[in-house]
Amino acid sequence: MLVTGVDIIEIPRVRGVHERFGERFLNRIYTEGEIAYCRGRAHQLASRFAAKEAVMKLLGTGTRGVRWKDIEVVRNRGQAPTIKLHGTALARAQRIGLDHVAVSLSHSVEYAVASVVGECEYGNLVGRRG
Repeated sequence: MLVTGVDIIEIPRVRGVHERFGERFLNRIYTEGEIAYCRGRAHQLASRFAAKEAVMKLLGTGTRGVRWKDIEVVRNRGQAPTIKLHGTALARAQRIGLDHVAVSLSHSVEYAVASVVGECEYGNLVGRRG
């Protein structure tokens, strides 16, 4: 069964939160690798934030089902971004039989968008506990 998730966010909104809360915001939402890759660039932070929300939708949990840092956007030089799951997100993926997530990121001046697609054995409507 295919499962999907999509999210769009305003880049100025992410920039404003980052300016207001700085490291506290970064350390709550992003992994060390994501922080290093983004180097404070609002469009990169926003696209990764959108990707995390899109994955939460794909997993069928919403923002309360998994921790932000348990979803990581990884991008190696010369390669497309990929999603790596940890902790609560990985446990949920295993529960629904999901073993891979494809991600596409894009942004304009004002918006960042992320779309994710995965294939899983049980669908994302399986009970949220466990």
